[in-house]
Amino acid sequence: MKPRTRTVLTAVNGTTAAGLLIAKLTGTTIKRGPDGILIAEGYRFRKPPASCFTIGSVIITKRSAEWLLDSRRARLLAHESRHASQYAVLGPLFWPAYWVACAWSITLTKSFGARNYFEKRAGLADGNYPEFEPLRQWIRRVLRQE
Repeated sequence: MKPRTRTVLTAVNGTTAAGLLIAKLTGTTIKRGPDGILIAEGYRFRKPPASCFTIGSVIITKRSAEWLLDSRRARLLAHESRHASQYAVLGPLFWPAYWVACAWSITLTKSFGARNYFEKRAGLADGNYPEFEPLRQWIRRVLRQE
């Protein structure tokens, strides 16, 4: 998806406004990133445990914007930008869909990302998720019985 299209869609569907509201309520500083992405730096809460997460076209990070924009983290920035594109397509429906995908992944593997459709589409390795998590033992037993 083109960055301009993504920016317009996340603005229209309200997800960027939600990201900006969370950024404001949590005391982050907002900076402009590439391709219409906004970076809210200095997030201080423990949840979620990831170094950054995306809401609309806003990437909220515990680190600085410069840290995220460093060329060594280009893949992480690309991963989070792909999530912004997912918000552009689904709007607020992204939230329940994402949590269902997390529950599915946890049920199968104990990892919320390994079998999560949205994390896989954003690039597991780019988001620092393991590319492979074995299925839980009870799932393997069920599959062998068929």
